[in-house]
Amino acid sequence: MDIPALSMGMSQMNVQQQASLSLMKKAMDTSDQQVDFVAEMVEQPSIQKLEQAAQPHLGASVDFKA
Repeated sequence: MDIPALSMGMSQMNVQQQASLSLMKKAMDTSDQQVDFVAEMVEQPSIQKLEQAAQPHLGASVDFKA
């Protein structure tokens, strides 16, 4: 058995595993940020703003006739 070669091989596998884990965490963080952004854009007030922008004349005045 070649102990130094085995040790180097195990060390390289460990580095590769750590790099993969780090990349996975970065991808998860990015996806979390995207989910937060989409959730913020879909909130009710944003939808109302879009509707008002599309039809600005609706809801601008209220008629109080008795």
